[in-house]
Amino acid sequence: MKAYILKNFFNMKEKILVTGGTGYIGSHTTVELMNAGYDVVIIDNLSNSNEKVIDGIEKITGKRPVFVKGDCTDLETLKKLFEDNPGIKGIINFAASKAVGESVQKPLLYYRNNLNTLINLLQLMPEYGVEGIVFSSSCTVYGEPDVNPIDETAPIKCATSPYGNTKQISEEIIEDYVASGAPIKSIILRYFNPIGAHPSGCIGELPLGVPQNLVPFLTQAAAGIRPELTVFGDDYNTPDGSCIRDYIDVVDLAKAHVIAMERMLNGQDHDAIEIFNLGTGNGLSVLELINAFQEATGVKVPHKIGPRRAGDIEKIWANPYKANHVLGWKAEADIKDTMRNAWQWQCNCNRK
Repeated sequence: MKAYILKNFFNMKEKILVTGGTGYIGSHTTVELMNAGYDVVIIDNLSNSNEKVIDGIEKITGKRPVFVKGDCTDLETLKKLFEDNPGIKGIINFAASKAVGESVQKPLLYYRNNLNTLINLLQLMPEYGVEGIVFSSSCTVYGEPDVNPIDETAPIKCATSPYGNTKQISEEIIEDYVASGAPIKSIILRYFNPIGAHPSGCIGELPLGVPQNLVPFLTQAAAGIRPELTVFGDDYNTPDGSCIRDYIDVVDLAKAHVIAMERMLNGQDHDAIEIFNLGTGNGLSVLELINAFQEATGVKVPHKIGPRRAGDIEKIWANPYKANHVLGWKAEADIKDTMRNAWQWQCNCNRK
């Protein structure tokens, strides 16, 4: 019995705070963290998610994360969280508004939410002994790229939306704070376009109200919940005229966060700040993605061509060499499997 207790003691991993953990990427990352042996504390204000997501996480992992309903822009709420849950060693920050189009319409909402959340977290990390933060950034920091694919040395350009600007500013805030001598580490993950759902069908992307992202709108149109999907522009300089993106499976993306956290907390001598692009290395147009969904599921997606949308980039996809060879992560999911998982999740939501 003593040997068993010692074995389990040494196999225990750290306690991680996942902000925005009932959201799309946050919930999938929580699953992967818990499957890897981490204890997880979630904070979410449920502004774009549902507390029932916790049930899905528990169904997949057999464990239930600690959940705190609260807003990360409130410093006192965060202080109480750290006091009630001592021993948090790492943070993965997903607590941010994230829709390009909405950010153009509501810029102050995006600046207030995204920047104040990060500043509060950074301020409290040294006080409560938190060693590292994985920051959820975006390929939007590259703006409209000169060439594709993009690696981490590509120039940071003027943001094409307030959402993208909050990511640029947030990265600068982290860099300035670490340079000031703050005793923390950070890994900044620049996502390309996360899509799909967990293969179990227990969790997926289900925003409140009208979806702001492509795939949930696509699946809702296919299910008849929305009359049709609008493709924003078919006159771009691309083979079929629609925008090109690097679509990455959300489970692949979630696994990268676990690897990043392990890298920060394993005690090895890495740079205090590291940046990695997370993508597949392949670009797909919006119309190609619609076709991939239809081929994978046999379900038609009613869609029409509309005008270009403010803030959209024409084409962008990743060079994931650094993530593959330094971080030790690679996107593995096939696009048709990803679309089937997204459709399975939509069908499960329809039955609830």
